[in-house]
Amino acid sequence: MTGIKAIDSLIPIGRGQRELIIGDRQTGKTSIAVDTIINQRGGDLVCVYVSIGQKKSSVLEVIDALEEHGAMEHTIVVVADPDDPPALGYLAPYSGCTMAEEFVYRGGDALIVYDDLSKHAQTYRELSLLLRRPPGREAYPGDIFYLHSRLMERAGQFGEELGGGSLTTLAIGETRMGNIAAYIPTNLISMTDGQIYLDPELFNRGFKPAINVGLSVSRVGGQAQTEAMRRVSKKLRLELAQYHEVESFARFGTEVDEATRKQIVRGERLREVLKQGQYAPMPLERQIAILYAVGEGYLDDLPLEKVADFEASFLRFIEEEHPSIYRRLRERWELDGELERDLRGAIEAFKFKIWKISRG
Repeated sequence: MTGIKAIDSLIPIGRGQRELIIGDRQTGKTSIAVDTIINQRGGDLVCVYVSIGQKKSSVLEVIDALEEHGAMEHTIVVVADPDDPPALGYLAPYSGCTMAEEFVYRGGDALIVYDDLSKHAQTYRELSLLLRRPPGREAYPGDIFYLHSRLMERAGQFGEELGGGSLTTLAIGETRMGNIAAYIPTNLISMTDGQIYLDPELFNRGFKPAINVGLSVSRVGGQAQTEAMRRVSKKLRLELAQYHEVESFARFGTEVDEATRKQIVRGERLREVLKQGQYAPMPLERQIAILYAVGEGYLDDLPLEKVADFEASFLRFIEEEHPSIYRRLRERWELDGELERDLRGAIEAFKFKIWKISRG
């Protein structure tokens, strides 16, 4: 569980999976990985963060964030600075992976973050050219695919004869001007179990995390989700896709019919709910509660600018007035008839009492 609503509901990551986080510079790729590490506090997952060629100031920011949020207790940080010899940058991800495997082969679970493999490929290209190896496409050596595939193939769920642990990989790759069809990005996409694509246009419009749901995919899907989250998120992807189709009409003020207007209203509120601050991963039971509310149309009559306030107040209201809802969700992770009825009652009570909005 990453603690990020957009990922846990629409692009779930399972233990042992290899997921790529890809996007242009400064679109929040590292933030997603750091939030995921922070979300493992108090759990059984050991995290390894490998920084390859990142600025020292950026790495210090990450370490400070992990320390501030109590995540360094379960995290190992491996750093290859930009001014280190290229051989150290080349070896950094393999060293980090070996450290993670030490826990995995003892039967534990580990998460490793490679930040980022585009710089790792550039380091390897520099090393290869210094060794006078023949250059191929974009001056990369011919075995550049093998360079990263042997890292990815070390992830997985392992059988009892190997300790029964799991190694999950979050690989970060950088694109230029949104070109995911470039050489290294396509290599990385082809060897992972899915990708989370961060869209610079969404980022610049203030949607953070700037996840493009249309271009992002998890090849594990609902199998990595709890029954309650699977139930709640089932129609969210479809509603988002329908909204993206008709969004352009709304932007230009075109006259639309009632059904299309409802799609736009629902999609806008859903996308607003999927916004999330940095270093603020959300527990799964809270995600389920707010996603259920927006999916069932309880936020459709709210002004768009009030959605964030409504979400914060509503989640606090359930914790204070109906704590059994969160407790029952954590016990079974199922949304049975009785729990759903109680959740509906809590939403309606909150709207009527606190927000003074009746369902009409």
